[in-house]
Amino acid sequence: MREKTLQETTVFQGRLIRVHVDDVELENGVQAKREIVDHPGGVSVAVLTPKNELLLVRQFRCPYKEELLELPAGKLEPGEDPFEAVKREQLEETGTTGKHYVSLGNVYPTPGYCGEIIRLWACRVDQDTGELSLDPDEFLHNLRIPLDEAVQMVLRNEIPDSKTQIGILKTAQLVAQNLLPLS
Repeated sequence: MREKTLQETTVFQGRLIRVHVDDVELENGVQAKREIVDHPGGVSVAVLTPKNELLLVRQFRCPYKEELLELPAGKLEPGEDPFEAVKREQLEETGTTGKHYVSLGNVYPTPGYCGEIIRLWACRVDQDTGELSLDPDEFLHNLRIPLDEAVQMVLRNEIPDSKTQIGILKTAQLVAQNLLPLS
């Protein structure tokens, strides 16, 4: 299935996102409009300690007006390699470096109107400096939660963030299948 874009009109250009309205032609020849948010994409990582604890962050998320519990994550800088970005975000938000990185694939969090792609990884903690390097507008608290408990929190709907749910559940499967070694 395809839609043919006839015209694209930018209605907002911010420092992070661009919003445009596209006039499209559907497969049956009917014309329609699509409102689309362009986003540079992001990365996220499920960081596991030797005790199978996940390193999570709690931070306030303005769109929801509440604190969310999430895996460490961040946006991609222009031209940045996603794997380098995930290592950067991990160090900034957890003060750790990783080993045995495993790709968990890509997540399309809101495909109905946004082109954001979040690239997910899991890893084991290699070094833990404990020193965070947060952006000036970033405030968060770190937590260590046993992986089994994090899975139960997802199942009890206590973690609504989609990238975090997916990262936790996929990481739990990797650990259960011995695909994320301790050493």
